[in-house]
Amino acid sequence: MKIAVMKEVHAGENRVPLIPATVEKLVKLGAEVVVETGVGLSCRFEDSAYTDVGATIGEDRQELLKSSDIILRLRKPPVEEIGLMKKEALHISYLDPFNEEPLVNAMVEAGVNGVSLEMIPRTTIAQKMDVLSSQANLGGYIAVILGAEQLDKILPMMTTPAGTIKPATVFIIGVGVAGLQAIATARRLGARVEAFDTRPVVEEQVKSLGAKFVKVDLGETGQTKDGYAVQLTPEQMEMQKQGMAKACAKADIVITTAQLFGRPAPRIVDRAMIEQMKPGSVIVDMAVETGGNVEGSELDKIVEIAGVKVVGLCNLPGRVAETASQVYSANLGNFIEHFWNKETKQFDLNVEDDIIKGSLITHNGEIFSEMYKSIMNK
Repeated sequence: MKIAVMKEVHAGENRVPLIPATVEKLVKLGAEVVVETGVGLSCRFEDSAYTDVGATIGEDRQELLKSSDIILRLRKPPVEEIGLMKKEALHISYLDPFNEEPLVNAMVEAGVNGVSLEMIPRTTIAQKMDVLSSQANLGGYIAVILGAEQLDKILPMMTTPAGTIKPATVFIIGVGVAGLQAIATARRLGARVEAFDTRPVVEEQVKSLGAKFVKVDLGETGQTKDGYAVQLTPEQMEMQKQGMAKACAKADIVITTAQLFGRPAPRIVDRAMIEQMKPGSVIVDMAVETGGNVEGSELDKIVEIAGVKVVGLCNLPGRVAETASQVYSANLGNFIEHFWNKETKQFDLNVEDDIIKGSLITHNGEIFSEMYKSIMNK
């Protein structure tokens, strides 16, 4: 079975889909792995590092797409490349399907079986394939580093001959994977950390990391079966803003992580809240790529609003591309290995498996995902 690993073409993307260690794993399973020439250069992996573990190098991108049974990427593919793939080829990558209807339709028309890695269910058995968690974890780390870089004071408390320096306060909004890593990183850097989430169940996790959980009475809230916060009502959103305003006003760094799967990010920090913050403080909007949590944040820019720096830089995991590629590659390799038939040396696309049911968007020229069909009214 021929597996093609495609070089990323998205501007500014330095992550790579597979590193040589994972390629070696797939070759040992019996797969024929062909990597596009230069696929790993952005992370300093020469073509020879791939050939040394059993891969071959493909120099003709179109021929790779036409001849491969499985196509692996990191970012979603250009629409114009879908028609080049052979019928029933399996394409595995991020797809962002709810915002990429033309791409999904192109896969249906071409008969390409499309797996959207961000839709892998958050179950125990699927943890090793969970690309959202592995990348969000790194994003949370980078968000703190960016906030510390933009702040004009240090994070830890210091006792010096010139006097005692008080620790900076970091306020984390949203305690998912990214938020938990942000808490842990800020604590390691010596900051005083507070955190808020609409799910009261995460309070214990916040406290276990040495942070204070900010309580706001929102009435009935909860989380989905996959652990995501449910969308709040407009009344709850207003109560949340009022409760968070005090914490933001005290903070030196605010990091927002709130995102809604398949929908624009909720606006949780407005200009009135920013104007109450101390001049020189910093907000890092981790949701800027999906619409932003912060009023006035701009994609891939650092702007100043009422004396507060608002950081809207995108692709935070890509700022630690080597590590991000390492964990993404492991996730991808684990996904393939889980469904690999070692006797036939083939990928078994078992449409009855819960992981496939959750992540397979298109199959045999039709929309397969029930979640996609329900949200898009297909």
